[in-house]
Amino acid sequence: MSTLKQDIHFCAAADGVRLAYATSGHGPPLVKASNWITHLEFDLDSPVWSHLIAELSREHTLVRYDQRASGLSQWDVASLDFEDWVRDLEAVVDTLGLESFPLLGISQGASIAVAYAARHPERVTRMVLYGGYARGRLKRSNATPQQREEAELMVKLAQLGWGKSDASFRQFFATQFVPDGTAEQHQWFTDLALISTSAENAVRMMQVFNEIDIVDLLSRVTCPVLALHATHDVRVPFSEGRLFASHIADARFVPLESKNHLLLRDEPAWSRWLEEVRAFLPHAPRAASALATLTPREVELLRSIALGRDNAEIASALGLSAKTVRNHMSHIYAKLDVAGRAEAIVLAHESGIGGPER
Repeated sequence: MSTLKQDIHFCAAADGVRLAYATSGHGPPLVKASNWITHLEFDLDSPVWSHLIAELSREHTLVRYDQRASGLSQWDVASLDFEDWVRDLEAVVDTLGLESFPLLGISQGASIAVAYAARHPERVTRMVLYGGYARGRLKRSNATPQQREEAELMVKLAQLGWGKSDASFRQFFATQFVPDGTAEQHQWFTDLALISTSAENAVRMMQVFNEIDIVDLLSRVTCPVLALHATHDVRVPFSEGRLFASHIADARFVPLESKNHLLLRDEPAWSRWLEEVRAFLPHAPRAASALATLTPREVELLRSIALGRDNAEIASALGLSAKTVRNHMSHIYAKLDVAGRAEAIVLAHESGIGGPER
């Protein structure tokens, strides 16, 4: 069982859907855009996800969330499309009061990350994209009739067998995501698929995946980008990963020798991935690690003072008494190990919290 501690909270998306998000580790924030087949609790012990979560939590406060209709987020949703996914990312980072941060996108999460970065260039400082694509299976110009038929067949497989106790249908997806995985890793993946979402939602998601097309947004990304892709990725063609680097001005492309769409702990490609990502992301200021101890409400209060509001203004905006606000601030200063408001504001600005009001 994982010893990594995470805090799980919920927030509301723009349309009211309840989203589950988690923070783990210490240091400045690193936000991971949502992708398919995750579960915030289950992932910590998964041989498919646990090593990535643990390593990225060493020097950062890693922010993850289950996309709508999956994991711990609300499953029963009226709307499930690409725009919803981008707005859900907006909702999570706004709830946490993050002003600027690096962004990680894996698989279809890469397209969500790109869309967010194009829409909010002032907030994304750097971006890591792995195993991603800017064009869904039905939007690729070189897609053959056979490949289009395969895309439709995969949707049909999910419709017929995703929710069954017999894992044979889900096993097909396991061999696509981690073809070099062990029997145990395949079992974990099929179990994760079953608990991560329903068959109906899996079908709805896959239909959206197939229609993704954000190629026109790539030129609008202004932050530095590290794009990595497995050379023999069975799930997403290598050429799709290369497309990011060829269309984003400040991008570097790193091929990784692997067949796996999701890299496994013991393969050399994972060590290379981690080395490249750590070198690319800024190192954490030591003092910023204290921010990981704050609750979402305390982060919002810290953001308020970083924006120049006094206690009376904060109390009025939140419907609290001035004394209550003072008590909250005292707790925040103690957690951050700072002498008072001035030091807290400096720490907030260094960590991307606060700044000009929008």
